[in-house]
Amino acid sequence: MKMIDSHIHLQDFGPDVDISAIVEQADALGVSYLVCNGTSEADWSVILDLADQHRQVVPCLGLHPWFVVGRSAEWESKLEEMISTTNCGVGEIGLDRSIADYDEDAQEYAFRVQLDIARRYSRPATLHCVRAWGLLLDVLKSEPALPDNLLIHAYGGSVDLVKPLAAMGVYFSFSGKVLDRKYERAREAIWAVPPDRLLIESDAPNMLPPERFRTHKVTTPDGKDLNHPANLPLVVAGIADLLGESRHALIERTWRNARVFFGSVLGRS
Repeated sequence: MKMIDSHIHLQDFGPDVDISAIVEQADALGVSYLVCNGTSEADWSVILDLADQHRQVVPCLGLHPWFVVGRSAEWESKLEEMISTTNCGVGEIGLDRSIADYDEDAQEYAFRVQLDIARRYSRPATLHCVRAWGLLLDVLKSEPALPDNLLIHAYGGSVDLVKPLAAMGVYFSFSGKVLDRKYERAREAIWAVPPDRLLIESDAPNMLPPERFRTHKVTTPDGKDLNHPANLPLVVAGIADLLGESRHALIERTWRNARVFFGSVLGRS
């Protein structure tokens, strides 16, 4: 059965890692699409190159809130030109108050610019939000119109926010982190997500799932273990158990949801 890893950062594995092997190992286990999200101007062209090299890679380009402060004066025009000439999504974009010396005004400005680009070019947009849920709601409510498809990846908000966000058309993605019992808020929230709005991600190389939910990892030269998209089938099985449904049913449902969310962007592969 086919699966879509709805959020990954292949460009972050580092120069010593064989990306082709990672893609092929995931594909062999049924992970047919890897939605690869950009974070800064430095990686946008890298992601497009990866998508050209691997039919499984679906590119998304965006300025992550962590990198807003270091943006160039030309970032807006560069991003819009790339998106207007490439069949890709927008992301990873959003708001984050967890980082040191964050510039909230700059983050909000960049977020609104990229929502506008996604809206005007009818592209799905993937959102990042950490400790800024009230501001996120305020921004989304105050926009003149929202992109047709918005996804909050690695959802970490409260269960109470799921309903108002879903009413705005938002989708929700969860990684293997939700299978760790210490993340009670995510485990509670996933139950509240409407059935047709749930997606699943690895967020590789980040968010290494609990050991019993992984068969693959990438070990860097300095000994650090990284997550691998080939873990997605075990993560899906774990989430299916958590939700009390069959693995087959959850794979079918999240495949259908992801196809609807990403739409024609998947058609490039």
